[in-house]
Parts: sequence; C-alpha cells; structure tokens
Amino acid sequence: MLKLVISQTSNKPIYEQIKDQIKKQIIEGSLKAGDSLPSIRVLAKELNVSVITTKRAYEELEKEGFIVTVPARGTFVAEIDREKISNIGTKEIEEDLRKVIKKAKLLGFDLDKLIEMIERLYKGDET
Repeated sequence: MLKLVISQTSNKPIYEQIKDQIKKQIIEGSLKAGDSLPSIRVLAKELNVSVITTKRAYEELEKEGFIVTVPARGTFVAEIDREKISNIGTKEIEEDLRKVIKKAKLLGFDLDKLIEMIERLYKGDET
C-alpha cells in the first residue's frame, strides 16, 4: 500500500517529494517488485496535485529503474538490483556527508570532533 505525505511548506518540489517517498518504500521493501501503483491521474487526485506533477515523479522513477509502465496495464514496481540500491544509498550518504563536512568546516569543527559526534549519533547516544 502506497503511503505518501506531501508538504506544501517544504523547499523540495512536490514531484520530488513523491518520487523520494516511493523510492524509499521500494528500497525499504514495503513496496515489492510487481506491486501495482496507482495511475498518474488517480494519484494526482488522491494527493490533490496536478497530473503533470505525478507524471514527472513517475517518469523520473522509471528513468532510475524503480518502476515500469506497461501500456494498458498500469505502473508497477520494477525488479530492483540490490547492488544498485546499495550504490544509490552510498551516493546519497556521501552527498549528505559532504554537506555536513562543509558546514563543520565553516563552523571551525576539527575532524576528530566531527568523527566523535558521528560515532555518538550512530550508536544512538545523543546526549
């Protein structure tokens, strides 16, 4: 079952919110290969957004290999290569870390302090 929450106040475009949430559900396994997705029109109506918005999200997901559209049948979750998903996750984490490192340098954090902070947060001790 597809669960999407759209924020009108987010800096992220709505099509990207849709795309990212569907991709996340596929990666986490709550949406599995072969699962049917709502049509572009149905999803647009459910989310109260334009058809163009949902179409763009689906097009990008299809381009990235997460979904497939079968004419006259519908849109389905694609068979995903787990190695590909791992590579995508690695790239996303690296991108996030680049932003953190840039901010840390800007604020004058040294590497040891940053590593210590990451280790503490990773282990769940956020105090």
